[in-house]
Amino acid sequence: MKQFKFQILGTSSSGNCAVLRSREACILIDAGFSGKRIKEGLATLGMTIDDVDAVFFTHEHADHSAGVPGISSAKNLHYFANKLTAAEINTRYKRALPWSNFTTGTTFDFRDLRITNFAIQHDSQDAVGYVFDCAGEKIAWVTDLGKMTNVVRKHIQNVNTLVIESNYDLKMLNESTRPEELKSRIRGSHGHLSNDDCGVFLREYENDSLQQIFFAHISKECNLPQKVQQMAQENCRAGTPFVVVDPNAFLQKNAGFGF
Repeated sequence: MKQFKFQILGTSSSGNCAVLRSREACILIDAGFSGKRIKEGLATLGMTIDDVDAVFFTHEHADHSAGVPGISSAKNLHYFANKLTAAEINTRYKRALPWSNFTTGTTFDFRDLRITNFAIQHDSQDAVGYVFDCAGEKIAWVTDLGKMTNVVRKHIQNVNTLVIESNYDLKMLNESTRPEELKSRIRGSHGHLSNDDCGVFLREYENDSLQQIFFAHISKECNLPQKVQQMAQENCRAGTPFVVVDPNAFLQKNAGFGF
Protein backbone atom coordinates (compact mmCIF):
# COMPACT_ATOMS: atom_id res chain seq x y z
CA MET A 1 0.00 0.00 0.00
CA LYS A 2 1.39 3.39 -1.02
CA GLN A 3 2.15 5.81 1.78
CA PHE A 4 2.07 8.85 -0.50
CA LYS A 5 -0.02 10.79 -2.92
CA PHE A 6 2.24 12.57 -5.39
CA GLN A 7 1.63 14.96 -8.25
CA ILE A 8 4.00 17.12 -10.28
CA LEU A 9 2.21 20.38 -11.05
CA GLY A 10 4.81 21.30 -13.63
CA THR A 11 8.53 21.05 -14.29
CA SER A 12 10.67 23.02 -16.73
CA SER A 13 12.76 26.18 -16.83
CA SER A 14 9.42 28.05 -16.62
CA GLY A 15 8.57 26.61 -13.22
CA ASN A 16 8.89 23.62 -10.92
CA CYS A 17 6.51 22.48 -8.21
CA ALA A 18 5.16 19.17 -6.93
CA VAL A 19 2.72 18.11 -4.22
CA LEU A 20 3.53 15.26 -1.86
CA ARG A 21 0.93 14.10 0.62
CA SER A 22 1.31 11.51 3.37
CA ARG A 23 -1.14 10.65 6.13
CA GLU A 24 0.10 13.43 8.40
CA ALA A 25 1.70 15.97 6.07
CA CYS A 26 1.13 17.80 2.81
CA ILE A 27 4.15 19.52 1.30
CA LEU A 28 5.29 21.31 -1.83
CA ILE A 29 8.63 20.50 -3.41
CA ASP A 30 9.70 23.90 -4.72
CA ALA A 31 7.31 26.75 -5.56
CA GLY A 32 8.43 27.90 -8.97
CA PHE A 33 5.12 29.11 -10.37
CA SER A 34 3.16 32.18 -9.36
CA GLY A 35 1.14 31.85 -6.18
CA LYS A 36 -2.03 32.07 -8.28
CA ARG A 37 -0.90 29.22 -10.52
CA ILE A 38 0.06 27.03 -7.57
CA LYS A 39 -3.30 27.66 -5.91
CA GLU A 40 -5.10 26.78 -9.16
CA GLY A 41 -3.17 23.52 -9.31
CA LEU A 42 -4.01 22.70 -5.72
CA ALA A 43 -7.69 23.43 -6.38
CA THR A 44 -7.66 20.93 -9.23
CA LEU A 45 -6.46 18.36 -6.70
CA GLY A 46 -9.25 19.36 -4.29
CA MET A 47 -6.99 21.35 -1.98
CA THR A 48 -6.18 24.90 -0.94
CA ILE A 49 -2.90 26.49 0.06
CA ASP A 50 -4.05 26.25 3.69
CA ASP A 51 -3.95 22.46 3.33
CA VAL A 52 -0.20 22.66 2.68
CA ASP A 53 2.01 22.29 5.73
CA ALA A 54 5.43 23.07 4.29
CA VAL A 55 7.51 23.99 1.25
CA PHE A 56 10.89 22.36 0.64
CA PHE A 57 13.16 24.38 -1.63
CA THR A 58 15.95 22.83 -3.67
CA HIS A 59 17.56 26.20 -4.43
CA GLU A 60 16.76 29.86 -4.94
CA HIS A 61 16.41 30.23 -8.72
CA ALA A 62 13.14 31.81 -9.84
CA ASP A 63 11.84 28.68 -11.57
CA HIS A 64 11.90 27.05 -8.12
CA SER A 65 10.90 29.94 -5.87
CA ALA A 66 8.79 32.46 -7.83
CA GLY A 67 5.64 31.56 -5.91
CA VAL A 68 7.00 32.83 -2.59
CA PRO A 69 5.20 36.23 -2.69
CA GLY A 70 1.89 34.62 -3.59
CA ILE A 71 1.90 31.91 -0.93
CA SER A 72 3.64 33.69 1.93
CA SER A 73 0.35 34.87 3.44
CA ALA A 74 -0.77 31.27 3.99
CA LYS A 75 -1.30 30.39 7.63
CA ASN A 76 1.04 28.04 9.49
CA LEU A 77 3.17 27.29 6.43
CA HIS A 78 6.68 26.02 7.19
CA TYR A 79 9.57 26.90 4.88
CA PHE A 80 12.51 24.50 4.64
CA ALA A 81 15.88 25.26 3.04
CA ASN A 82 19.52 25.45 3.98
CA LYS A 83 20.77 28.81 5.23
CA LEU A 84 22.33 30.03 1.98
CA THR A 85 19.23 29.25 -0.07
CA ALA A 86 16.94 30.82 2.54
CA ALA A 87 19.00 34.00 2.69
CA GLU A 88 18.98 34.36 -1.09
CA ILE A 89 15.20 33.84 -1.29
CA ASN A 90 14.68 36.44 1.45
CA THR A 91 16.78 38.92 -0.52
CA ARG A 92 15.24 38.06 -3.88
CA TYR A 93 11.63 38.52 -2.74
CA LYS A 94 12.18 41.00 0.09
CA ARG A 95 10.55 38.60 2.52
CA ALA A 96 11.73 37.53 5.97
CA LEU A 97 10.10 34.12 5.95
CA PRO A 98 9.93 31.99 9.12
CA TRP A 99 12.53 29.51 7.93
CA SER A 100 13.26 26.08 9.27
CA ASN A 101 16.87 25.82 8.21
CA PHE A 102 18.72 22.56 7.80
CA THR A 103 22.34 21.72 7.17
CA THR A 104 23.11 20.27 3.76
CA GLY A 105 23.69 16.53 3.95
CA THR A 106 21.49 15.84 6.97
CA THR A 107 18.35 13.86 7.74
CA PHE A 108 15.45 15.15 9.85
CA ASP A 109 11.76 14.51 10.49
CA PHE A 110 8.68 16.53 9.65
CA ARG A 111 5.52 14.87 10.99
CA ASP A 112 5.48 11.36 9.49
CA LEU A 113 8.11 12.19 6.87
CA ARG A 114 11.81 11.51 7.20
CA ILE A 115 13.66 13.89 4.88
CA THR A 116 17.21 13.47 3.68
CA ASN A 117 18.80 16.30 1.72
CA PHE A 118 22.06 16.02 -0.19
CA ALA A 119 24.32 18.33 -2.15
CA ILE A 120 24.02 18.59 -5.92
CA GLN A 121 26.25 20.50 -8.32
CA HIS A 122 24.40 23.52 -9.71
CA ASP A 123 25.22 27.20 -10.18
CA SER A 124 23.32 28.40 -7.16
CA GLN A 125 24.13 29.13 -3.53
CA ASP A 126 23.78 25.60 -2.13
CA ALA A 127 21.45 23.41 -4.21
CA VAL A 128 20.13 20.13 -2.82
CA GLY A 129 18.19 17.08 -3.83
CA TYR A 130 15.76 15.30 -1.51
CA VAL A 131 14.63 11.85 -0.48
CA PHE A 132 11.27 11.79 1.27
CA ASP A 133 10.62 8.62 3.29
CA CYS A 134 7.30 7.62 4.84
CA ALA A 135 7.12 4.23 6.53
CA GLY A 136 9.80 2.91 4.22
CA GLU A 137 8.40 4.22 0.93
CA LYS A 138 10.90 6.62 -0.63
CA ILE A 139 10.63 9.32 -3.29
CA ALA A 140 13.73 11.11 -4.59
CA TRP A 141 13.68 14.53 -6.27
CA VAL A 142 16.86 15.26 -8.24
CA THR A 143 16.87 18.09 -10.79
CA ASP A 144 19.20 20.97 -11.68
CA LEU A 145 22.46 19.09 -11.50
CA GLY A 146 25.34 19.45 -13.89
CA LYS A 147 26.88 16.15 -12.91
CA MET A 148 25.70 12.85 -11.47
CA THR A 149 28.02 12.60 -8.45
CA ASN A 150 28.69 9.67 -6.17
CA VAL A 151 26.84 11.55 -3.40
CA VAL A 152 23.70 11.63 -5.53
CA ARG A 153 24.08 8.00 -6.56
CA LYS A 154 24.41 6.95 -2.93
CA HIS A 155 21.24 8.70 -1.83
CA ILE A 156 18.99 7.45 -4.62
CA GLN A 157 20.22 3.86 -4.73
CA ASN A 158 17.17 2.29 -3.05
CA VAL A 159 14.28 4.69 -3.64
CA ASN A 160 10.90 3.53 -4.94
CA THR A 161 10.14 6.60 -7.06
CA LEU A 162 12.80 8.68 -8.80
CA VAL A 163 12.27 12.14 -10.25
CA ILE A 164 15.34 12.95 -12.30
CA GLU A 165 16.36 15.66 -14.72
CA SER A 166 16.90 15.08 -18.43
CA ASN A 167 17.25 18.71 -19.37
CA TYR A 168 18.72 19.13 -22.82
CA ASP A 169 19.69 17.48 -26.08
CA LEU A 170 23.32 18.40 -26.78
CA LYS A 171 22.84 18.91 -30.54
CA MET A 172 19.78 21.10 -30.01
CA LEU A 173 21.58 23.16 -27.38
CA ASN A 174 24.68 23.65 -29.54
CA GLU A 175 22.57 24.70 -32.54
CA SER A 176 20.30 26.99 -30.54
CA THR A 177 20.46 30.79 -30.68
CA ARG A 178 21.31 31.01 -27.00
CA PRO A 179 24.43 33.00 -26.08
CA GLU A 180 27.61 30.93 -25.98
CA GLU A 181 28.12 31.82 -22.32
CA LEU A 182 24.71 30.35 -21.45
CA LYS A 183 25.36 27.23 -23.51
CA SER A 184 28.64 26.72 -21.69
CA ARG A 185 26.95 27.18 -18.32
CA ILE A 186 24.27 24.61 -19.12
CA ARG A 187 26.81 22.07 -20.40
CA GLY A 188 29.12 22.59 -17.42
CA SER A 189 29.51 20.50 -14.30
CA HIS A 190 27.29 22.97 -12.39
CA GLY A 191 24.65 23.33 -15.08
CA HIS A 192 22.10 20.73 -16.13
CA LEU A 193 22.00 17.02 -16.93
CA SER A 194 21.74 16.21 -20.64
CA ASN A 195 19.81 13.33 -22.21
CA ASP A 196 23.15 11.60 -22.84
CA ASP A 197 24.26 12.08 -19.23
CA CYS A 198 20.96 10.75 -17.96
CA GLY A 199 21.22 7.73 -20.24
CA VAL A 200 24.71 6.90 -18.97
CA PHE A 201 23.45 7.06 -15.40
CA LEU A 202 20.46 4.82 -16.15
CA ARG A 203 22.63 2.13 -17.71
CA GLU A 204 24.63 1.98 -14.48
CA TYR A 205 21.68 2.33 -12.10
CA GLU A 206 20.83 -0.84 -10.21
CA ASN A 207 17.90 -0.50 -7.87
CA ASP A 208 15.66 -3.48 -7.14
CA SER A 209 13.31 -1.24 -5.13
CA LEU A 210 12.54 1.08 -8.04
CA GLN A 211 8.90 1.23 -9.08
CA GLN A 212 8.75 4.30 -11.33
CA ILE A 213 10.84 7.08 -12.87
CA PHE A 214 9.65 10.57 -13.79
CA PHE A 215 11.85 12.47 -16.24
CA ALA A 216 11.67 16.16 -15.30
CA HIS A 217 12.96 19.67 -15.98
CA ILE A 218 13.01 19.13 -19.76
CA SER A 219 14.06 22.22 -21.70
CA LYS A 220 11.34 23.72 -23.90
CA GLU A 221 13.90 25.17 -26.32
CA CYS A 222 16.70 22.61 -26.34
CA ASN A 223 14.98 19.26 -25.93
CA LEU A 224 11.89 17.33 -26.97
CA PRO A 225 9.81 14.89 -24.91
CA GLN A 226 10.17 12.41 -27.79
CA LYS A 227 13.95 12.51 -27.42
CA VAL A 228 13.69 11.83 -23.69
CA GLN A 229 11.23 9.02 -24.39
CA GLN A 230 13.70 7.40 -26.77
CA MET A 231 16.58 7.83 -24.32
CA ALA A 232 14.53 6.21 -21.55
CA GLN A 233 13.44 3.29 -23.72
CA GLU A 234 17.06 2.61 -24.68
CA ASN A 235 18.55 2.94 -21.20
CA CYS A 236 16.01 2.11 -18.48
CA ARG A 237 16.17 -1.32 -16.94
CA ALA A 238 13.71 -3.60 -18.73
CA GLY A 239 10.22 -3.40 -17.25
CA THR A 240 10.75 -0.15 -15.33
CA PRO A 241 7.70 2.12 -15.72
CA PHE A 242 8.58 5.70 -16.57
CA VAL A 243 6.86 8.98 -17.40
CA VAL A 244 8.28 11.82 -19.46
CA VAL A 245 6.84 15.04 -18.02
CA ASP A 246 6.03 17.43 -20.87
CA PRO A 247 7.57 20.85 -20.11
CA ASN A 248 4.56 22.55 -21.70
CA ALA A 249 2.05 20.71 -19.50
CA PHE A 250 0.57 21.77 -16.20
CA LEU A 251 -0.86 18.93 -14.11
CA GLN A 252 -0.08 16.23 -16.66
CA LYS A 253 -2.39 13.39 -15.64
CA ASN A 254 0.21 10.62 -15.39
CA ALA A 255 2.84 12.81 -13.69
CA GLY A 256 2.02 11.41 -10.28
CA PHE A 257 -0.09 8.88 -8.42
CA GLY A 258 -2.70 8.65 -5.70
CA PHE A 259 -4.72 11.81 -6.37
